Amino acid sequence: MNRIRLVILFLIINISSFAQFSQSEWPNYRGRADLSGRTDAVIPSSPSLLWTVKTNNRTVSSPVVKEGIIYFGNNAGELFAINIDGEILWQFEAGNAIEAPPLLIDNKVVFGALDGVLRAVDSKTGKLIWEYRTENQIAGSANMWTDNEKNLIIVGSYDYNLHCVDPDSGNAIWKIETENFINGTPAIFHNKIVFGGCDGYLRVADAVSGKEVNKSDLGVYLASSPAISSNKAFVGDYDGNFFGINLNTMKVEWKSEQQSEQSVLLATPAIDKCKVVIGSEDKYLYCYNMNTGDVEWKMRTDGRITSSAVISDDKVLFGSRDGKIYIVSLDNGEKIWSFDSGKPISSTAAVIDNKFFVLTEDGRLMAFGKGNQK
Repeated sequence: MNRIRLVILFLIINISSFAQFSQSEWPNYRGRADLSGRTDAVIPSSPSLLWTVKTNNRTVSSPVVKEGIIYFGNNAGELFAINIDGEILWQFEAGNAIEAPPLLIDNKVVFGALDGVLRAVDSKTGKLIWEYRTENQIAGSANMWTDNEKNLIIVGSYDYNLHCVDPDSGNAIWKIETENFINGTPAIFHNKIVFGGCDGYLRVADAVSGKEVNKSDLGVYLASSPAISSNKAFVGDYDGNFFGINLNTMKVEWKSEQQSEQSVLLATPAIDKCKVVIGSEDKYLYCYNMNTGDVEWKMRTDGRITSSAVISDDKVLFGSRDGKIYIVSLDNGEKIWSFDSGKPISSTAAVIDNKFFVLTEDGRLMAFGKGNQK
């Protein structure tokens, strides 16, 4: 009996530690390796703008956060580190546009650029640690597979390959060739790496061996990234079709046809409570039933939606190219709060407890939370 109690206590301590980590950091695009966009961090119902930092260059990147420091890139090839009070700590000049959000791993900031180079810099100083070169541009974020013994960096490239890179040395471990560009970020679930590309396939690879184990032909190229929940993958295509796919069989369990002629799905879905939420270029945010693919509600904005939503409890947080940031109800899509930034937003928010960070396309990083504007 005592032994059982010790095991239970150990599990409770570890679960609590994980929850605390997940609420205080947003170390990669979507905050989690499965790209589900779900967080336990609290999003205030009526947040205030706390501060703004201007970088004076266009950006379509998204911020990430670790140990109270926010990192992001811009189209001028500058990588920024900004502290929780809005002060610029350092910037690194990559020399080519950084469109994808960085990945934070150990003491490194890992990011790809349109020159096809994956770089790692020191998170405290911004000094270059290593470079890994692909043969074409990197437009999607890197992700990390991990177990108790090692970590692996996984990133796609326009050179038609998915690359696996050692985070300590920057050396290649394996790569998987596809039939076209890989534009998005690979999702990771246990030992499975799930990724799509412009060849129209959703593929599954084994993280350790680097072998492709299965694929599903969806027919139209996938510019967005898949999100995973309950051994199912959810992804949209360039024609506006949305899919729910069983990862065990790679069979399409349901397909929701494009909602309008303007439907293009570039965002990554957010998943929670049997709902899947994704924005479209037809200006609507859609909520699908994850089991049936039925549309449960939709909410219209005044701009195209390429920002990927984040779900916290009963709230959905996302940006639109109408310049507004929205919080809506997960239950019915009704607006709870909005903020007009004045410029288009394609950034995905980085969320930590009672705060979130969003980039505008003119290069402003905005911090929101409880409190007064700085």
